[in-house]
Amino acid sequence: MRWSKLFVPTTRDVPAGADAVSHQLLLRAGYIRQVTAGVYALLPLAQRMRLKIMQIIREEMNAIGGQEFMLSALQPAELWKESGRWQSLDEIMFRLRDRKNAEMALGLTHEEAFTSLARTGLQSYRQLPQIWYQMQTKFRDEARPKSGLLRVREFTMKDAYSFDMDSAGLDRAFAAHYEAYKKIFSRCGLKFTAVDASSGAMGGSQSTEFMVLTEAGEDEVAICSECAYAANTEKAVSRVPNHKTREGAPSELERFDTPNIKTIEQLANFPGGAPADGQIKTLVYVLDESQALTMILMRGDHELNETKLLAATGAQAARPAMEDEIVQALGAKPGSLGAVGIKSGAAGPIAGILADRSLEGRTEMVTGANQDDIHLRGVNIARDIAVDLWSDLRLVGDGELCAFCSGTLHLHKALEIGHIFKLGTRYSETMGAHVLDSQGNRVPIVMGSYGIGVERMMAAIAELSHDKAGLVWPLAVAPFQVVVLPTNTSDEAIMSAAEDIYRKLQTEGFDTILDDRDERAGVKFNDADLVGIPLRITLGKKIKDGLVEVKGRLETQSVDVSLDNLVPFVREKIEKMST
Repeated sequence: MRWSKLFVPTTRDVPAGADAVSHQLLLRAGYIRQVTAGVYALLPLAQRMRLKIMQIIREEMNAIGGQEFMLSALQPAELWKESGRWQSLDEIMFRLRDRKNAEMALGLTHEEAFTSLARTGLQSYRQLPQIWYQMQTKFRDEARPKSGLLRVREFTMKDAYSFDMDSAGLDRAFAAHYEAYKKIFSRCGLKFTAVDASSGAMGGSQSTEFMVLTEAGEDEVAICSECAYAANTEKAVSRVPNHKTREGAPSELERFDTPNIKTIEQLANFPGGAPADGQIKTLVYVLDESQALTMILMRGDHELNETKLLAATGAQAARPAMEDEIVQALGAKPGSLGAVGIKSGAAGPIAGILADRSLEGRTEMVTGANQDDIHLRGVNIARDIAVDLWSDLRLVGDGELCAFCSGTLHLHKALEIGHIFKLGTRYSETMGAHVLDSQGNRVPIVMGSYGIGVERMMAAIAELSHDKAGLVWPLAVAPFQVVVLPTNTSDEAIMSAAEDIYRKLQTEGFDTILDDRDERAGVKFNDADLVGIPLRITLGKKIKDGLVEVKGRLETQSVDVSLDNLVPFVREKIEKMST
């Protein structure tokens, strides 16, 4: 490829509105251009890189027995209604009607479509196990697309699906994908962390996210300083030190006035109040648009994790109750709420009382009295509150104790690049995907789902691999491995040697670009660094002595290499950069 013929619209200026480093550099280096909010055109450099990433994914997926498909992006609503996700994913799905008024959707994932294929094509246990995958465009009606390729509305996903007879088979498929993902991300030059995660709208019994630690990430992960424990904060657990109760008989409940006290902090500083860890924070939620409300009790210094709330209750959605809903049910405004004396049940306004496990056994607590500006102290939870369900509901905090060793948890910003799920029979049961087992019984297929965001990987690599001059691509995914850079295109000797080097490197199989532009050498050097090509061969005045300069992207000094020895030198250099 000749640079003069390649569309690479580089710019020196940082584009307005580009906050993430990857967004800035991919725009400046001529990889992407925005079409509209959350939609990007991939220019030739990005497409070359995208295809290399996809080939690495393809090789590793084929190595574990994957079969590549290409399903349609346009899907009938009936499939999503069968699985029960048509309503639950309403806000993020692109939907339309065709000329016959049939409801359709642009797929944001393909569990339903692949399950539909499996139920018609897989009939016997003899056909299992199967691993099917594709690399297909997905669509997500993101409310706030931002950060370039990190949060978009159209993207390429490698999504794979395993089909097995039982949970043991699923365990093997899950482990195979886990290892394949480690190889994929390592080959692409990504330093990653695998963490426990919530399955969310996908459902299933277990999931693992592959995360890149970066300030550009929108997730937060907790990582232990001592053991191997790591989890997304949506799923993370920690150890709360045992609460020491006071000696002697428990105090009696006592009402006390708390005028204009509305927050945990205000009550902690109020005479006769209590520190945050001595308070019961009472939250009121609506689950799945129920008519009744659910009370959630947290320690005053802890925050509710809504993902854990959904997992504990089995609800598909949860929202904080509105103030008028709370006043109508409890007779007080937020800030003076409590569960003492509340009886839950389907017949009343409160459907249930949930409490975080950090409150178990707590005495001498303070909580609201369900009367504005009145609180209760001396609360003994076991004596005074009828908790319906105890569960881990809290969001872990930085510096808390690991639940599995004596280490400390530290929180890090992270970016998800891959996610694997044990779906079990979640989709096969609802959509009727069964096979006959060895005894002739019809049983639901046990499934797994495994995803990688291709363009997101590109952005993640950019977040981790750059310097002040521009992008620093790992060799395996760089759009070109080598740039041949003549400093003076009007010098016949230089250009003749450059053309010869370019042809030889191409013949030897090196992905090479010749910068034949009639530009100043400084412009070419800056563009090569900005674009991120791993190896640069510069031809200048030393050509008369049969020498060129070779420099790696991160090296500070170039090396003089003779023309006769250049190809073996480049080969050795590339081999070292590949390890």
